[in-house]
Amino acid sequence: MNDPFRDPVKVACHCGAVELRVTLSDGLATARRCDCSFCRRRGTPAVSVPLEGLTVLRGADKLTLYTWGTGTAKHYFCSICGIYTHHRRRSNPNEYGVNMGAIEGVNPADHEPIGWHDGINHPSDR
Repeated sequence: MNDPFRDPVKVACHCGAVELRVTLSDGLATARRCDCSFCRRRGTPAVSVPLEGLTVLRGADKLTLYTWGTGTAKHYFCSICGIYTHHRRRSNPNEYGVNMGAIEGVNPADHEPIGWHDGINHPSDR
């Protein structure tokens, strides 16, 4: 059976101002939520994408960056509708995490249970 999430997929914010094309590392199998102080408030699961697997097709000028602490994690969201699209990971700066709910045709509720990543006890903090 052909897995549609093995090919490049479209990711978009709510208003459509930001559009990405991403190639997922392992389809939707990498979906995880994180319980760090930021992600637990955001609540959406993210899937893994290698750095070279993400292209901003539209709206680069509409992306806003949020970072804190070490500055390694870089979280991007649409400056118009506020939807988080992706972030460069602190746990692996060679990957992006992409908002699973912003992938065209994906409802995270259809893929529950989705596991959790322990972001409170981050390995870089040891």
